[in-house]
Amino acid sequence: MCRNIRTLYNFDPPATEAEIRSAALQFVRKISGFTGPSRANEAAFNRAVDDVADAARRLLDSLVTASPPRDRELEAQRARARAQKRFGTAGALTAASPATARRGPAPRN
Repeated sequence: MCRNIRTLYNFDPPATEAEIRSAALQFVRKISGFTGPSRANEAAFNRAVDDVADAARRLLDSLVTASPPRDRELEAQRARARAQKRFGTAGALTAASPATARRGPAPRN
């Protein structure tokens, strides 16, 4: 139903409003069980996304760290290397991969 929500804190460049909103949308989708709300629930769903995005922005703005910001490209390279080590390729899982066979096909949105 939803993709992974990724860490947004302590990156250079900092998380954008679009990234924060996307994470909020994924969170609300996950806890509500809806990929998209019905017309009857649309206002509540959108309000929840706005509220979660606002809370996430406040959290990110208030956190402090002594660690230097992480480089997005370097982290992406590391993730690709982990995927290649785990799955044998840097690409997406295929229908023949053991991980997909165990959990079945991905649900459709």
